[in-house]
Amino acid sequence: MRVLVVEDEVALAASLARGLEADGFAVDVAHDGVDGLWRAQEVAYDAIVLDLMLPGMNGFQVCRRLREAEVWTPILILTAKDGELDETEALDTGADDYLTKPFSHLVLVARLRALLRRGAPPRPAVLAVGDLRLDPAGRRCWRGEVEIALTAREMAVLEHLVRHAGEVVSKRDVLDHVWDDDFEGDPNIVEVYVRYLRKKVDIPFGRAAIETVRGSGYRFAADGG
Repeated sequence: MRVLVVEDEVALAASLARGLEADGFAVDVAHDGVDGLWRAQEVAYDAIVLDLMLPGMNGFQVCRRLREAEVWTPILILTAKDGELDETEALDTGADDYLTKPFSHLVLVARLRALLRRGAPPRPAVLAVGDLRLDPAGRRCWRGEVEIALTAREMAVLEHLVRHAGEVVSKRDVLDHVWDDDFEGDPNIVEVYVRYLRKKVDIPFGRAAIETVRGSGYRFAADGG
């Protein structure tokens, strides 16, 4: 199995490489994010061990760029930063696992082997309908080449509509999927967010992708409007 280690601490990178090679892995090493990104796109690795705090381009950026380029190699994040926000961001940008320094070499190898057993099935990180693209993990949205800023709730509503493009989605269905079970507010909140979305993803671009189906709910045009 061939593994790429992207780690800027030269001594640690060398130690990781020696340990992994002793366990039967073939190992390549990169010491900055730019080189790591290039290698990961040029070589078909079985897994990537990726540090977060890298010169040139940090681990979050490397991970996001790889997933945007549809490189689905399993990624194990290494970091000295211990916190839920960092772990969440790492996983949201497309990483598959997370390990905080200092760590046991045995645990690292066990995590890598678990990732390798799972493999790397294609996972479309970006949803596309017409010229509208939505990256739920990265919380980003585009019309053509124009990026559109959305709130977390707007993103969730739009994602649900896009995933069911061409289908009629009821207001209740949107509530059930985007708001939690304890929501006791006005169900018309869905209309409010649909209006927000139209002002951001449709009207400025001369589109009418989010359709109202009277008495039934909403439909996102199958061709993106």
